[in-house]
Amino acid sequence: MTNHSQGKGSKTDTSYSYSIKYAMGFKPGYTIYASLLLGCLLCLTGFTASAQEIRANVAVVANQIQGTDKKVFTTLQTAIKEFLNNRRWADDAFTPAEKIECNFLLNINGESGSNSYKATLTVQATRPVYNAGYVTSLLNTQDNNLVFRYVEFQTLEFSDNRVVGNDPLASNLTATLAYYVYIILGLDYDSFSPRGGDPFFKKALNIVNNAPDGKDISGWKAFEGNRNRYWLQDNLMGAKFTRFHEVMYQYHRLGLDLMYDDVSKGRSAIFNSLNLLAAINEDIPNSMLLQVFFNAKSGELLKIFSKAPPQEKARAAQILSQLDIPNAGKYQQLK
Repeated sequence: MTNHSQGKGSKTDTSYSYSIKYAMGFKPGYTIYASLLLGCLLCLTGFTASAQEIRANVAVVANQIQGTDKKVFTTLQTAIKEFLNNRRWADDAFTPAEKIECNFLLNINGESGSNSYKATLTVQATRPVYNAGYVTSLLNTQDNNLVFRYVEFQTLEFSDNRVVGNDPLASNLTATLAYYVYIILGLDYDSFSPRGGDPFFKKALNIVNNAPDGKDISGWKAFEGNRNRYWLQDNLMGAKFTRFHEVMYQYHRLGLDLMYDDVSKGRSAIFNSLNLLAAINEDIPNSMLLQVFFNAKSGELLKIFSKAPPQEKARAAQILSQLDIPNAGKYQQLK
């Protein structure tokens, strides 16, 4: 079995790995970028399960559901946490220090009978930065199109070879959860080695291609919208977005990870990654992938360039305002 740290480190330009970071005194911390979600997780998640590749905090909120025994949602929360944390998602071996921290918040906002529910799913994941008590956000996204069936105490089952299962509505929950786990793993591996995340993005693509189909199930097809699971995966695997994978490596491995030793060099690599994003945006304006990237990175980018020299700060403000229009007002603080 290949060790996780060796698997990542062997693909980089140095022998860097999570394990080396901890040996050199790295102490992980948490960046609070969604206080409401984290507050829910702290209140509703009372134990830590033994993880494989990820360490997932899970919260199920069902305040809008009336007339249903609330215990079913507590049971569902436990089932999802065990499903995410106890399953092996990758071939590499992960030490406890290497596991990817992530949060899954399932907000159930509707009920359609026959133990069927409508919900939004918020997914967040972080990555520690080398030699710093800081973690950077890899993913911070919300999926508004999740419908599923859950009967209390039912086993949550998923197979890469049989995504749809026996009941499409029940399978839609586990397929969606597995999809986002593979997206998280892909982004994490991409941040450590060029195109390191490809095997996981391909697994997510397999889920999209074989996704459950049925009444009210949506989010898996191109014609169902321009911001859904289909389009995120399409962007990650699309030839026109090849440079995005270089962005993930430059931004994290050549940027953030080097800032402890050389702030200017690390910040320069991050600025170069913004130029790559600008080239992508010129070819494919308003893509979902860039929106997902900036949902995770906007606050961090503002902090990074707030300490840059005036000329660099102004250039960063200009390019960020063009790439991340929803947050353009924030970037004006850099001028």
